[in-house]
Amino acid sequence: MADAGPITVDRDGYFNIRSRSKDVFDLDARLPNQVFKKDMGGSLFCEFDAVLAPYFWPALCAMARWHGDKHIELLTLEPDCETFLLLEGGMYPAMSLSVEADEDEYWAVIGHEPNGGKVGSLSLSSNVITITGPSGKWGCWGERDPEVAIFRGFPNETVRNEWRTEFGPFLEVAGALESYLPFTFAGWTVPDDYAATLTANYGPSNSKRP
Repeated sequence: MADAGPITVDRDGYFNIRSRSKDVFDLDARLPNQVFKKDMGGSLFCEFDAVLAPYFWPALCAMARWHGDKHIELLTLEPDCETFLLLEGGMYPAMSLSVEADEDEYWAVIGHEPNGGKVGSLSLSSNVITITGPSGKWGCWGERDPEVAIFRGFPNETVRNEWRTEFGPFLEVAGALESYLPFTFAGWTVPDDYAATLTANYGPSNSKRP
């Protein structure tokens, strides 16, 4: 395996990652509201669980490399640090991993179950996550409920389309409202106000609900 670089995060590392994440995201916001602080261009959606699977690691590495990032940083916002993973598992809910790492090394971090397996891994226990790099020029925000992750930070439309084709499926906001989100709401119907807010925040200016 490649030299993965640091993967264990101590207290200082955790708060450094959190600080850099705070520069990119509004850590107190939740969907359908705007969670990105910076204008990073268009958005693409995928299913939340896909991001926390080993096969997705190359897609994240591609985004990092566009912007010269040598490490990728993942932060779990929910459950919060003090009341769950740190208290129960003795670990800070964050990751810093080299882009030279492979899929197995990514899974070794997010799939690790601390405290002898009594506490779920990051892949199982994380409900709200952020992923970005030191450049702060790209990012992924994910929420287990409503089961979506959003990506921003594509250098241009050509690169965006190539990444989408290679690592997809990914959907625009209209497709996410039609395919991903209905299953998370009662009656399999996305409320109109939720759809309108999500579209306003993550779709092109002329997007309309399907």
